[in-house]
Amino acid sequence: AISVGSLQESWHDTLQSLEEARSKFRFGILSLEDLAHVEELFSACCARISAATKTAQNVPEELEQLDDLLGDMYYCNFSLFQSAPDIWALDQLFPIMPIHRLDEQPTVRATLADLTCDSDGVIKHFIDLAEPRDSLDVHTVEDGERYLLGMFLGGAYQEILGDLHNLFGDTNAVQIRLGDNGGHTVRDFIKGDSVADVLRYVQYDSEKMIERVRRQAEASVVEGRMTLEEVGLFMRHYEEAIRGSTYLKRENGDD
Repeated sequence: AISVGSLQESWHDTLQSLEEARSKFRFGILSLEDLAHVEELFSACCARISAATKTAQNVPEELEQLDDLLGDMYYCNFSLFQSAPDIWALDQLFPIMPIHRLDEQPTVRATLADLTCDSDGVIKHFIDLAEPRDSLDVHTVEDGERYLLGMFLGGAYQEILGDLHNLFGDTNAVQIRLGDNGGHTVRDFIKGDSVADVLRYVQYDSEKMIERVRRQAEASVVEGRMTLEEVGLFMRHYEEAIRGSTYLKRENGDD
């Protein structure tokens, strides 16, 4: 049982149980499904302990950051190494916050992960009033919602450092000029790199790639493995992908 008077003991027992389960998994005693159940129980116990700390007079220091541990991970449509490598290399803190739904109180604490295959492609330290925090206050995201976060003060220096890590190209950019009356105007829209652009940087000719795939698809029709309709649909998707953004695209075509 978890009570206000035994929070630290409960926390240590919970951690020990998790470590024992992970050890048994490594030695093949527990299956992956068993480990998943243990981790679900671990999260439930942590939530109970965290709730109990809200009514405790003296909270152990090691439990003060429990809410951050229980936070969600939001996967974002960007490359940390391309757009903000100083976060990874120098522990640089950039201001990050939601840029819409600002009339709603954030109810979720989260860390941010990017699209890359690197385990270091995560932002887990954020600017706060007194000292850095291990999570960011964000809103719940509804199915199909486009939830926008802004990272500020990065600048062109980060883009130059990022180069083409993981072959993610430059993002779309706009130039905004602030007016004297407090308003603003969008001066220029600069389109980011397409997949074809990035392929050209690493010595691949996208047009030759399209033609080679087309010939292979047409040969599949002769061999009876594809129909003409299937080839047309496949080639349309392939060409759209080659000429599209290196980042994820929504169903309506927006990056």
